[in-house]
Amino acid sequence: MRTGLSATEVAERVAAGRTNAFTQETSRSVWSIVRANVLTLFNGIILACFLVLLAIGRWQDALFGFSAIANAVIGSVQEFRAKRSLDRLALLNSPSARVLRDGVEADIEVGDVVMDDLIVLRAGDQVPADALVVETHGLQVDESMLTGESDAVEKSVDDRVLSGSTVVAGEGCAVVDRVGADSFANSLSTEAKRFSLIASELRSSINRVLKWVTWIVGPVALLVLNAQMNAVGGWSDATSSGAWRDAATATIAAIVAMVPLGLVLMTSISFAAGAVKLARKQVLVQELPAVEALARVDLICLDKTGTLTQGDIVFDAVHPIREQAGWERVLAWYGVQSDANATARSLTARFTDQPEVAPTDRIAFSSARKWSAVVFPDGMWILGGPEMVFPATTDDAGRRELAAEAERLAATGRRTLVLAHGTPTTDETVPHDAVPVALLTFREDIRPDAAETLAYFAAQEVGVRIISGDNPQTVAAIARDVGLDAPSGFDARNLPDDDDALLRVLDEHLVFGRVTPDQKRRIVVALRRAGHTVAMTGDGVNDALAIKEADIGIAMNSGAAATKAVARLILLDGRFSHLPSVVAEGRQVIANIERVSMLFLTKTAYATFLAIVFGILMLPFPFLPRQLSISDGLTIGLPAFFLALLPNAQRYIPGFLRRSLSFAVPAGLAVTLGITAYARLAAGLGVPEAEVRTGSTLILTLIGLWILVVLSRPVTRFKGAVIGVMMVALVVVYTVPIARDFLQFVELTLPTALLVLGTSLVSIALIEIVRFAHRRIARRDEERMVAQRAAK
Repeated sequence: MRTGLSATEVAERVAAGRTNAFTQETSRSVWSIVRANVLTLFNGIILACFLVLLAIGRWQDALFGFSAIANAVIGSVQEFRAKRSLDRLALLNSPSARVLRDGVEADIEVGDVVMDDLIVLRAGDQVPADALVVETHGLQVDESMLTGESDAVEKSVDDRVLSGSTVVAGEGCAVVDRVGADSFANSLSTEAKRFSLIASELRSSINRVLKWVTWIVGPVALLVLNAQMNAVGGWSDATSSGAWRDAATATIAAIVAMVPLGLVLMTSISFAAGAVKLARKQVLVQELPAVEALARVDLICLDKTGTLTQGDIVFDAVHPIREQAGWERVLAWYGVQSDANATARSLTARFTDQPEVAPTDRIAFSSARKWSAVVFPDGMWILGGPEMVFPATTDDAGRRELAAEAERLAATGRRTLVLAHGTPTTDETVPHDAVPVALLTFREDIRPDAAETLAYFAAQEVGVRIISGDNPQTVAAIARDVGLDAPSGFDARNLPDDDDALLRVLDEHLVFGRVTPDQKRRIVVALRRAGHTVAMTGDGVNDALAIKEADIGIAMNSGAAATKAVARLILLDGRFSHLPSVVAEGRQVIANIERVSMLFLTKTAYATFLAIVFGILMLPFPFLPRQLSISDGLTIGLPAFFLALLPNAQRYIPGFLRRSLSFAVPAGLAVTLGITAYARLAAGLGVPEAEVRTGSTLILTLIGLWILVVLSRPVTRFKGAVIGVMMVALVVVYTVPIARDFLQFVELTLPTALLVLGTSLVSIALIEIVRFAHRRIARRDEERMVAQRAAK
């Protein structure tokens, strides 16, 4: 009899550091957070401009540097808070390992496994460390997450089992021979156990904009610098007189305005805030962009057990078929086995008398066969799905009757198994002389929140497919109980091999039964290839492949460790009703970032256009950096913090970047036309440079506030309060002497004031026209999305 390591041997290995302890971050490391928020190309540009202004003694114009520092700090702190919450939840979610020590079986933390430990493996377990099999009873391991091979691998003595693989059938023991960082799973940087960026339209679109700005900022800076040097007397005179400092200051003002630093910050904060809010609702977000991605889902695939139902199997009834002595004792034996699944364990509530003799052989349950068997002296007993043990044939009336009765019972929503008896076989096949002895039915409790959640998805035009390994009619009955229009279930054994034919079947049916793990994956892949954004929920080992392939994998915390490892989201309390909250959070992130992005991209657009226009026309740049800083803060920076976190239930519509630019570019042109017209007219009237700058800043701030009003519609009380505070702040900076002197604002003469007012009104009218056209574009996008979904 195996006893495993002794306490002394374990202590020796712990002291030598030969443990399975391995720190695998479930989210970004602190250094990666700091690096992402601080060590960026744009922060480098801002830092260079900041240092130049300090070097030439223009520290008053270097305010943007402190703003960039604040943005980096805020972004780092927000992401670190999210990381801390996610890591704490992930720690509570960590799997355990089963070991034999001093002859006693115990559950321990995976990190506490030591070299040479004797680990006990049963169906549903994830292998905690690399080990060599020393004992097996039908042990089958799914190594798909490691090798990509979906078929379960039968393990014999001396075969290796790899950490991260999952036991799908049978049981066995293995001696650990590689631990910690040396084990196979820990040597892989898998998506399942570290922070990674999944497909995010927001991030990819923003990165594209940043790339564009990177390419043009250099040439535009040279163009502006040349214009400013010529505006102060030419390169030689400016260099000798020191006027080059004014030219450098104006150039830096143009460069800094082009950089949409706050947009990156707002996106990170929105993701982080969304993840923290969901964590409070017991939803673990393993990858922050998953908050956004679920809002884009248009089809969700559900496993039945543990998702629509509670997952607890209750024995229902026996439906005898023929007399065969000893069948009750066989069922009692099935119920108490160490590798018994939930269905088999439920038999103990009814059958308690054990056989008087031990079995001579057994065949472990296989998800491919969907039956198991045990051999006693009186013959071979088979327990499994009726249609798998006794496939219906046209020349066997008895089998047709059995199939019809099993289908009738399954149509009531009950899981059905058959117990059969026959002559033992040696090749793990059902005996030819096998006869059915009894049909057994089992019940599952439907989750109370399932119907309401599915109704929410139906209202949001999110399609649903239920794919399960159970009898198709059983699954269809439960689907009807939760409100789905599912007259019948489709037997996955009849799924076509051709992908186009498969898609037609998936379009025609909502419920699929007898689906193998590989078929689940194939269904998800086919739906994604057809253009759907697919979410997959589940809790069993057989769901892991499909969950990993889906755009968004969602696992129940009560599920297998392997399934949770590959999921993007984990429902820690197992409540399916959290999914609407996740969708709503994702929609809030997308809708708010789209609104905020229009603010930031409008600034980038007008800053770029102004730099180019004033560079070509050889006009003095009409702003100081400090003046642009205050304008940006009042019209974009401060309001964006509030707008990005407001509730927003707007449905997701593809085309985020195109829609944002379709507003930002024409709005930026409208601002550029207004400022350029004002600067040319003011120059023609002989207005002093300080007054030109004051008027330009006032025009820019007024137009910026109006853009804020336009993008905030409908204006709620809270939005109105934010906009009102910004307007009051504008009045303060223009009237309080200290602020005016620092910002170098001067009193406007009546002609300049009228020019400022007229230019602002014309620009505001242009902004309204832009917004009207933009709404038509947004409506066309929505109509196109509806048409595409209807086509799918």
